[in-house]
Amino acid sequence: MTGPVAFRRAESVEEACALLAEHEDARIVSGGTALAILMRQGLVRPELLIGVRHIPRLREIEPDGVLRLGAGVPLRAVEHHPAIQERWPLVAETLRKVATPRIRNMATIGGGLAHADPAQDPPAMFVALDARVLVASTSSERTIPASEFFVDYYETSLDEGELVVGVEVPALPRGSAGVFLKYTPRSVEDCATVSAAAVVRLDADGVCQAARLVLGAVGVVPVVVPVAEALVGRPVVEATARAAAELARPLVDPVEDVRGSSDYKRDMAVVFGRRALLAAAQRAATSAPTRR
Repeated sequence: MTGPVAFRRAESVEEACALLAEHEDARIVSGGTALAILMRQGLVRPELLIGVRHIPRLREIEPDGVLRLGAGVPLRAVEHHPAIQERWPLVAETLRKVATPRIRNMATIGGGLAHADPAQDPPAMFVALDARVLVASTSSERTIPASEFFVDYYETSLDEGELVVGVEVPALPRGSAGVFLKYTPRSVEDCATVSAAAVVRLDADGVCQAARLVLGAVGVVPVVVPVAEALVGRPVVEATARAAAELARPLVDPVEDVRGSSDYKRDMAVVFGRRALLAAAQRAATSAPTRR
């Protein structure tokens, strides 16, 4: 029979990194919403849990020219932050769709990133917004593009002994808007059958200048669909959005489960990709520069 797991509360990022370096089989815990499930199921059994919830640096929210979110910030705090709702609405919109308010009060920005569950909602959104993940170790700090952070199912590009410190999200340029759609046929609290994060930028004539589409829950990592090649220089209308979304079909690799067959999920990826692109373009039209 295994004994109890040890717990140490770190008071700083430096102390947390030192504990990670000292203990080979240690896990970081803040909200613990994902780790607790894995431990109850016997899938992980760390020798040490390092508590980081009370580290001041990890609790910071800085909505300046670039949005900086500490790894220990609860999702609920982000979704209700007035400046984020106004200037980074896609972030607030996405986090509002994660599970339940009770879960969002505990789950944290860094925990969701490090957990790297491809069915979670925030990863696709962060990739679509060109976010960068801030990580630290005992020797250095670095940033990793969100598009390169997730490498496989429950796996990230974190090196041994590295800790997620936060995430940086650039502001969208004028004429841009984003949308996050989540398809949950069983329950709004369920993991997505497919999710779609789209960002579109239009000029004064309504012509697409930039477009991104990232799909969640249909691969081992968020799936980036190269929709710009089908949309840039054209208006985003039903026909062009449909053609762009079809580019997702050969890229996704969904797993059959209780939420649907792989073929069904592949079809839904295309459907919700198209819907997300059209909705993002509609929002972008209201903020695009006007011709004088």
